Amino acid sequence: MNNIQTLKGFRDFGPDVMVVRNKVINILKSVFESYGFSELITPTLEYAEVLTGKYGEEAEKLMYLFKDQGGRDVGLKYDLTVPLARYMSQNQYLPIPFKRYQIQPAFRAENTQKGRYREFYQCDIDAVGSKSPLVDAEILAIISTSLNTLGFNNFTIRVNSRQILFGITDSLSVLQSLDKLDKKSREEVTTELIEKNISSDEIKTIFNKLDNAKLDDNLSKIIDIAKSLGVTNIKFDPTLVRGLDYYTGAIFETVVTEPKIGSITGGGRYDNLIKSLGGPDLPAVGTTLGLDRICDVITELNLWPDLAKTSTKILVTVFSPELLNNSLDLALRLRLNNINTELYPEPVKLDKQLKYADAKGIPYVAIIGPEEIASNTVKLKNMSTGEQKCLPEQELISLF
Repeated sequence: MNNIQTLKGFRDFGPDVMVVRNKVINILKSVFESYGFSELITPTLEYAEVLTGKYGEEAEKLMYLFKDQGGRDVGLKYDLTVPLARYMSQNQYLPIPFKRYQIQPAFRAENTQKGRYREFYQCDIDAVGSKSPLVDAEILAIISTSLNTLGFNNFTIRVNSRQILFGITDSLSVLQSLDKLDKKSREEVTTELIEKNISSDEIKTIFNKLDNAKLDDNLSKIIDIAKSLGVTNIKFDPTLVRGLDYYTGAIFETVVTEPKIGSITGGGRYDNLIKSLGGPDLPAVGTTLGLDRICDVITELNLWPDLAKTSTKILVTVFSPELLNNSLDLALRLRLNNINTELYPEPVKLDKQLKYADAKGIPYVAIIGPEEIASNTVKLKNMSTGEQKCLPEQELISLF
């Protein structure tokens, strides 16, 4: 191949990007665990029968389905919710409610655009085994806590209920069209509905019911509890549908004011999914936080301007072949003190080693030359200010 490229919709993540992604993941894990959720990992590949028939006709067009080398019909997971339902159906000994989080990639053959990729990472939280509105409200609280902790200020959690929508129409096909109202005009959605053989009178009735929709008791309870948990930016939006077929109750999405990137979280209640996979009749509710879009927002709005480019705290230089062992000893002791340390691999000119540290964004450089050996010190250079000072090794270690 003369012109090697990555596949459309798939990306590499360099070290500078991974610094942001890893910080987001660590923050989200900390928030999830603070609410009592434990981590789960499921396979990337599932039997096709596990995936198909759960999401809806339009979603299935985006699935990566194929036969493996053994002739089995398999597919890459479309989301993390259906694999969770399959896991619950296979592991019926788990304590209920079962609260799990999961951070893994999913795959969809999307038309790629800003914030939309074919391989993307979902950060899911789900609670299985309770219909209490408190559980739904806690999911909203986790969304709010997560985004606030990440530094997001201008976001809105839109909420609705499939039960409210089923009072407007019981057609999932119609709901899938209504789900596009945040992206298309009513005229465009009307045209789509007409193409689905929905009459003009039916369409007029649907939109009239949509315009006059009110909160039901269950969604009101969820919102009230969420507010008591500190969630302030909730908005009832009767046009919110969520396109997947498996939702049965409350549904929610989060959008940011800027940039215009689509929803950064989305989820809802799905009380019948686990049973449909042969498992027990367990209700469930959850949401996904889209790692890729969250990182895109952080980068575009420069929310973390002071974030270090690398996790390495110090570069230990090698002054000369004769002093290599001194550099090795220092690097070892720094690492034993839990200080992320990189050792330059060869005794080249000091200027080249300093330029390397600067290019990587390593904040400090340790230099051990003949003068430092004679005075039993280490020269520490601050790469940001250019300041240099000689310190005893133990004092240097205490600075980190």
